[in-house]
Amino acid sequence: MEEDGGRGAAASPGASARFVRCLYAVGFLDLFGVSMVVPLMNLHIKSLGASPTVAGIIGSLYGIMQLFSSTFVGCWSDIVGRRYSLLTCILLSALGYFILGMSTTVYLFAISRVPVGIFKHTLSISKALLSDLVSERDRPLVMGRFNAASSVGFILGPVVGGYLTELKDGFYQTSFICASIFLLNAGLVWMLPWSEENTGNGKHKQGKKRTDSITAKPNCDLQLKSVTNGTVAIDSPFQSPWVQIVTVLKRIKEIACSDLWDIFLVRLLMSVTILLYHSNFSLALEERFGVKPLFSGYLMSYSSSLGVLAGCLLGPITRLYQHNTYRLLLHSSTFTCTLILLYASALSMWMVILSSTFLAFSTTIGRTCIIDLELTIGGNEASGTLLGVGQSVTSVGRIIAPLLSGIAQEFSPCGPPSLAVALALVAILIMNVNKQKYCSSGNVKPK
Repeated sequence: MEEDGGRGAAASPGASARFVRCLYAVGFLDLFGVSMVVPLMNLHIKSLGASPTVAGIIGSLYGIMQLFSSTFVGCWSDIVGRRYSLLTCILLSALGYFILGMSTTVYLFAISRVPVGIFKHTLSISKALLSDLVSERDRPLVMGRFNAASSVGFILGPVVGGYLTELKDGFYQTSFICASIFLLNAGLVWMLPWSEENTGNGKHKQGKKRTDSITAKPNCDLQLKSVTNGTVAIDSPFQSPWVQIVTVLKRIKEIACSDLWDIFLVRLLMSVTILLYHSNFSLALEERFGVKPLFSGYLMSYSSSLGVLAGCLLGPITRLYQHNTYRLLLHSSTFTCTLILLYASALSMWMVILSSTFLAFSTTIGRTCIIDLELTIGGNEASGTLLGVGQSVTSVGRIIAPLLSGIAQEFSPCGPPSLAVALALVAILIMNVNKQKYCSSGNVKPK
């Protein structure tokens, strides 16, 4: 019963709704705890006597660990099940923040980032579980609400963390509270109605079984839509670690051989586009319009709040598009490109505010749609692997975007958003070129 680890649908709509609402709470608590601590970390490591170079190296190592671990952990969750992998990630992340709360030296600070860098994939596994729970038609709506709940936590966390850090030993208290929130999250995951969720597993898989598979290269027999298609069918998370590792590597190889390169390339290009837009936002506004950083901060908070609203509106928007995720992604990406161009050529702050307002909607919709398109083409049974690879692609974007931003800023404060427009145009071109492939293979939801 529990060994399935959470794949499948709930036995009843009521049980599924309860499960989904609990996962919203998991996403909220995760980012609420993290955002309490992350804004304070640079100040803390500086107080420990670390140089800016050392602080930068530690931050880069964390990003590199996330880059390589997200694919492996996502694939591992497909193999051992969502429950076991989700609990493991939450508990080991809690351990990392607990060590952070005791970090009185730079060495301990660096050690604390290791378990978090490797296992902080709660949101990706939760999204994979949501994908297992709901139908393809409802998935954008549920994903949008999950992102909205997580974003609320990310907005509230820094406020609470900033208040706590004013207290004596504030950073250490904040870190321990963050670890406690992760433990609370683990308890919530443990108490989820997994038995109800698994009761209808067999019927659900039969009901949603499809004849199509991932579009693969001719020399690769890629059928990720079947759980039993791996080297072995692992029914227990306590099987040999070597068996799990071999299965993980086999599935990663299948993804590498698949014809999903265009989806991941679009995700990379659009991720870098958004990162370039944000990279010098405050500095550019100050240089172009003489705006103080405080106003820039208010504008970014305003955009984040609108992003939460956009996540809640995904249901009506997808119905307006008749659940055609591909068309919605294409239009949202085009709108994003246009708005960044408007921001780059803005002559007044009102144009910047206007572009920021609508960008909050287009970027939120685009992020949700690209995930949904990955899962639609790749199949739910490999959702953990696909989301893990997608997260790795985004991590690559986070690595290269600062470099591209720095080079572009050598020419003009408008350099980064101008480069972002060019990359977005490439992504739109790729989507248009591959439109016929999606439509002909039946991978795009019908109108």
